Amino acid sequence: MKEVRLPSITQIIIVLGIFLALVLSFTVYLDLPIQLALFISWFVVIILGIRLGHKYQDLQKSIMDGISNGLEAILILVAVGTLIGTWIAGGVVPTLIYYGLEFIHPSIFLLATLIICAVMSIATGTSWGTAGTAGIAMMAIGEGLGMPLPLVAGAVLSGAYFGDKLSPLSDSTVLASSLSKVDVLEHVRAMLFLSVPAFIITAILFTGAGFIYGGEDIDQARVDSLKTALMDNFDIGILMLIPAVVVLVLLAMKKPSLPVIVTGALLGAIWASLFQGMNFAEALGTAYSGFSIDTGVNFIDGILNRGGVLGMLDTLMVIIFGLGFGGLLEKLGVLQVIVSTFEKKLVSAGNTTVATLIVAFLGNVLGCAMYVALILTPKMMEKTYDRQQLDRRVLSRNTEVGGTLTSGMVPWSDNGIYMAGILGVSTFSYLPFMWLSFVAIGLAIIYGYTGKFIWYNKEKTAVES
Repeated sequence: MKEVRLPSITQIIIVLGIFLALVLSFTVYLDLPIQLALFISWFVVIILGIRLGHKYQDLQKSIMDGISNGLEAILILVAVGTLIGTWIAGGVVPTLIYYGLEFIHPSIFLLATLIICAVMSIATGTSWGTAGTAGIAMMAIGEGLGMPLPLVAGAVLSGAYFGDKLSPLSDSTVLASSLSKVDVLEHVRAMLFLSVPAFIITAILFTGAGFIYGGEDIDQARVDSLKTALMDNFDIGILMLIPAVVVLVLLAMKKPSLPVIVTGALLGAIWASLFQGMNFAEALGTAYSGFSIDTGVNFIDGILNRGGVLGMLDTLMVIIFGLGFGGLLEKLGVLQVIVSTFEKKLVSAGNTTVATLIVAFLGNVLGCAMYVALILTPKMMEKTYDRQQLDRRVLSRNTEVGGTLTSGMVPWSDNGIYMAGILGVSTFSYLPFMWLSFVAIGLAIIYGYTGKFIWYNKEKTAVES
């Protein structure tokens, strides 16, 4: 029987170099789908695995195991697609856009965007659902007010990821805490010490930016034309927001996310039938095919013509291929070798924090899915934390910061593709304005090197020195 070996650093560099070359050449030069590059990359890793002594059947099983670890995320994304389609058809999203244009002052618009998306994300536990509903609305309002759209997208994502990380309903929060062997509520409390200061700093930054851009003269005629287009094509009114209220209430009552989101989608279809003049079959069809309309206003059409299960297929395929790729990397021990190479230097909470953030970020870059980062990072780093007697809450918190808050920064990751597509702004355009992510990463590193809010197994209180 052939002996199974771990890959060498040279082999890892070659394989990951081929992977990155495939991804970049397919997307930048050949205009081919990223999903195809990921699929081909499976076989690049499989060839290495066979050379290292693995059986093909075992490598194929590792692909299936990797995908199975993220099935919940796939189900949530499908449900979010149905919600977006019917909430646009039912007038929920158009009403949010209309009221935003009517009542939100330009100078506080960016701060309002941050807060609204944060509240929505805390209540729903999904950054994807927040970006696909409230996020779409805020992008349309920002366009109407003449705000730079990459800046608006940064505020949407900062709020969406903030709320997602503090919601016990979030699948990524549950995943990071459970794999770090931390109670989910303990994990959320540990996140508060970092997320709340990061949110306050981010709120100050967006407030300042709002006064800079909101102080300029807005094109009132453009605002009025957008409002008129919405009024001409939708029944706008407070009743249109009932499906959103029902979803928020059910989730606040800690009902399971998947059936609640699907219930919200069904209410959106009913509302489209009752108030928007669609027959019920057509309204229900938007849950699968998405919503389509021609208002005569190109921007409104671009914002509203989306949603449905079909609209999620590209992102779903990235998640499936990314999870499979991550399963292969774990089987071969790629990240394990990378971590062990630098393990001798991981003798302080600061160095260990930085290493955790890097490993989690590499999970997004190489695994192309946030769930790969959240699954692999605790497994790779837990022994280092235990050796230093660092509390597992520090591990789960750093995993979230490095894995979740950077996921939207990678153009070929599930979050990068989804957020760019749903908000209509490229990843590299909104990346400089993901201020909450940058502030949180900075605070995590500062905490690591100063000992602030770092807990140890022998003393469960924060070290104040």
